[in-house]
Amino acid sequence: MNERHDEGPHEHDRGLSYDLPVLARRRMIRLMAGASLIPLMGCTTEVKTPASSSSSSSSSSAACAEIPEETAGPFPGDGSNGVNVLKESGVVRSDIRKSFGDSAGGTAEGVPLTITLTVVDAASGCGTPKRGAAVYVWHCDRDGAYSLYSDGVTEENYLRGVQETDDKGQVTFTSVFPGCYPGRWPHVHFEVYGSLADATAATSITNTSQLAFPKDVCDAVYATDGYGDSVPNLSGLSLEDDGIFSDGHERQLAAMTGSAGDGYTATLTVPV
Repeated sequence: MNERHDEGPHEHDRGLSYDLPVLARRRMIRLMAGASLIPLMGCTTEVKTPASSSSSSSSSSAACAEIPEETAGPFPGDGSNGVNVLKESGVVRSDIRKSFGDSAGGTAEGVPLTITLTVVDAASGCGTPKRGAAVYVWHCDRDGAYSLYSDGVTEENYLRGVQETDDKGQVTFTSVFPGCYPGRWPHVHFEVYGSLADATAATSITNTSQLAFPKDVCDAVYATDGYGDSVPNLSGLSLEDDGIFSDGHERQLAAMTGSAGDGYTATLTVPV
């Protein structure tokens, strides 16, 4: 049994002392935004202005809300807490299931998962793709362990990778569905950088957030072989009481297609 079950949720996200400052800042931003009538809906919400309004042109290009800022947790692998995988040759890749470079060479097993993130410009109303940005994603394996950090996988660096956004602002990663460890809803961490050069230098992060999965998909995946520990871990959780997503998860909940038998595709728009 590795440290994720022995130590509980504070080992994965450093507990209240680590997460509450982030949550407090986000709640303050939401309160201030509400007081000034700034829209807090995601960029899929259409802004409609009466035809008689003289400000219709400016309203149509009004800024949408950026992706909520979240903690990177204690296992980012970006140099901010020990190891730095971003400077290793081979980290720029779309298939993140295997370890690379001088690692132990292991492969993460589990239900296939494709992750597609579309990075867009929040200032333009989410209508402009952010071409040439970069996204670093990482998440736990089906046992709830994080490569580079958790007992038994410290010599692995799988389930971590960087991609540069294309003309549509998109990056796509081939992975496996993460397990559920005690105290946290199943999720994927990601950081957005202004460029691939910034990402591989591990500098100038513009946004740090997390992607959440719908419960019905989690239930279907965890009913398959290899995810036995995830079933009891998920049973006492909900998105509403998760320490990260409890103050709102609508703009971080992935749209899902597929099945547990064939694999899933998770998509999310990321305004920055």
